[in-house]
Amino acid sequence: MSYIFMDESGDLGFDFAKKGTSQYFIITFLFSSNKRGIEKCVKKVHAGLCKRYRAIGELHAYKEEPITRKRLLSLLAGKDCGIMAIVLNKKKVYANLQDEKPVLYNYVTNILLDRIFSKKLLVTSEPIEIIASRKETSKFLNLNFKSYLQSQLAKNHNVSVKISIKTPAEEKALQAVDFASWAIFRKYESRDEEYYKIIKRRVVEEKPLFP
Repeated sequence: MSYIFMDESGDLGFDFAKKGTSQYFIITFLFSSNKRGIEKCVKKVHAGLCKRYRAIGELHAYKEEPITRKRLLSLLAGKDCGIMAIVLNKKKVYANLQDEKPVLYNYVTNILLDRIFSKKLLVTSEPIEIIASRKETSKFLNLNFKSYLQSQLAKNHNVSVKISIKTPAEEKALQAVDFASWAIFRKYESRDEEYYKIIKRRVVEEKPLFP
């Protein structure tokens, strides 16, 4: 069985005068047939933290110390996995899409899925599960996200996939893709490639949507 773990970095706000609004929005896929190996990376790093930090239960890249970030990314780079990302320069997004954030989110995700299946990076004869990090609390929007992607994959690639939406606490591998996505985001948003270089050899593709 193959797995695609999905997370994003940045935000979909378009008021660039507002403090904290990012210039870039990035969706990242971490894919592998060895789910247990990815989970072990997270567990190993978490177990190495002092008791005070272990009590939190989850690892979040933007909150962690540099040594923790580097350790998890280094462990991830040693696993049999691939990373794909789509980079959205928000200043180049069409005005009509800026007002339809759920539509934009689904659209960007579908393009990235199209790229991963077009490149035949997964064995489609085996079961495939996409596990997305839960960001949207609306059940309607979550259902819309899943049904849209499933219909697009069936139509464009004749592929049937299971799509789950979970929290990083429920699915530890989502904590790993969080770190990978943060490292790629850091490269674009802050022009800092220190963390990205650790996982660079696992990055299959990272392309802008609106160059």
